[in-house]
Amino acid sequence: QVQLVESGGDSVQAGGSLRLSCEYSKNINSGRCMAWFRQAPGKAREAVASICTGGLGITYADSMKDRFNISLHSASRTLYLQMNDLKPEDTARYYCAASSQLAIALTTRLRPETYAYWGQGTQVTVSS
Repeated sequence: QVQLVESGGDSVQAGGSLRLSCEYSKNINSGRCMAWFRQAPGKAREAVASICTGGLGITYADSMKDRFNISLHSASRTLYLQMNDLKPEDTARYYCAASSQLAIALTTRLRPETYAYWGQGTQVTVSS
């Protein structure tokens, strides 16, 4: 079991920046993936980005890569999401997730069903 706790959500003006954090309870084995997703009211959960350990790389959803940056700091067991130039359409609850399986295929790294462990989320609200 991996416990995940997100923080850093806030209410900001459009054009602002936020850094979300996700602390996880145990070391992530090499080859596992972690990811950020978001869900706005009345909408499906959508992927933001994933990062896989063991040199397996970072994957961004196409619409996220220009303004968002995912990173992992293993020593502090923290996953980050740096969000810049925020827009009202970025308003959502942001969740971090961790896989239980290793060597996740590239084509499945942005699918919610790939991830077994989820945090409770942190709310981001962007006003115009």
